[in-house]
Amino acid sequence: MSAAQVPGYRVWALPGIPEVRPGDDLVKLIAAAATAEGLPQLADGDVLLVTSKIVSKAEGRVLEATDREAAIDRETVRVVARRGTLRIVQNRQGLVMAAAGVDASNTQPGTVLLLPEDPDASARAIRAGLRTALGVDVGVVVSDTSGRPWRAGLTDIAIGAAGVRVLDDLRGGTDAYGNPLSVTVVATADELAAAGDLVKGKATGLPVAVVRGLGHVVEPAGDGDGARALVRGAESDMFRLGTSEAVRQAVTLRRTVRAFTDDPVDPGAVRRAVAAAVTAPAPHHTTPWRFVLLESAEARRELLDAMRDAWIADLRADGKSPESIAKRVRRGDVLRGAPYLAVPCVVADGAHSYPDARRGAAEREMFLVAGGAGIQNFLVALAGERLGSAWVSSTMFCRDVVRDVLGLPENWEPMGAVAIGRAAEAPKERPPRAADDFVVVR
Repeated sequence: MSAAQVPGYRVWALPGIPEVRPGDDLVKLIAAAATAEGLPQLADGDVLLVTSKIVSKAEGRVLEATDREAAIDRETVRVVARRGTLRIVQNRQGLVMAAAGVDASNTQPGTVLLLPEDPDASARAIRAGLRTALGVDVGVVVSDTSGRPWRAGLTDIAIGAAGVRVLDDLRGGTDAYGNPLSVTVVATADELAAAGDLVKGKATGLPVAVVRGLGHVVEPAGDGDGARALVRGAESDMFRLGTSEAVRQAVTLRRTVRAFTDDPVDPGAVRRAVAAAVTAPAPHHTTPWRFVLLESAEARRELLDAMRDAWIADLRADGKSPESIAKRVRRGDVLRGAPYLAVPCVVADGAHSYPDARRGAAEREMFLVAGGAGIQNFLVALAGERLGSAWVSSTMFCRDVVRDVLGLPENWEPMGAVAIGRAAEAPKERPPRAADDFVVVR
């Protein structure tokens, strides 16, 4: 391979761009810097890397703000993680970054910079303007500095793009050894942004850089998908929340599901939920939780049929009419419609004996409360696994029947049944509950 055939590219910063102010013609400023004597002239296939700060300034995204936190609040759509005063949030542009991208550096004291309203549109405007001003067809990347999960330090990422292939999908190809590439999608626009940052710097007054030699990443027709395509959707984001935020959201998402799809339930997910359940507090250092997992349709049918027969017998003994009995029995259909059932039980091994009924009743209640705490952990963990659930009390009314059908020891007390599966429909909006309505302070 000759030297001319060795893959490579060149990157350089554009000097001469003055301090940008609201209303400045950014295309004019860049074009003047790019055509300065002694610099390579922009050419078709080049990629222009533009720091978002000068785009924000030109577009008037400078905010008089003595309270940066208030500005962050206004730009925040969703809090991802919070540690003290540091917030990682999703902003109105869909980006997840510290402080919503609100920046108090490189701007006048008493002001903050917001990110461009639509960074992709900003990139398209710069590209079109340079095509008109200089007659060149270049790609444009608008970049901003961001941290990354699992990695120390900051780097520039693409928040806006035009005329650039932002993602290079290599899936379906093979590597040098013939192995199939099944998950490789390269974030090309982010790599370009990071390359430009190496020559722009953070405090050198060089907000624009040019990359040459990578013409294959420039879209020959149209502006491409834009950097918005780099934002991972919620359905494929495995790390959408920080730890404490994930716990709070799982608690919030824990809703009673009344209708399930036929999608099978991963037994491993249920066992992970059981592992969370048995971390609940319990009296006397005991472990009173047991979970009977009904993974076969035959086991579920046998239990539910026996419980239905026992329920009907009880209702007849109460003098209920056939119509009333049929209506009540239909309420149990939520269990029959679920592809997976769990029967949580409490085993009061280790309970203390007391000579009087008062303390004996309190001792039993301690174990029942511990059972409820374990079940709550279980339901919240299922929500974290993206599984819906419904905790139904029916097994508590026919414990002998449940023990007989499932072959459980006499001292196992079934604490209802939990239907598990994928929700067939989105839950209805639930009115917010104010914590103060449930608090008494003394």
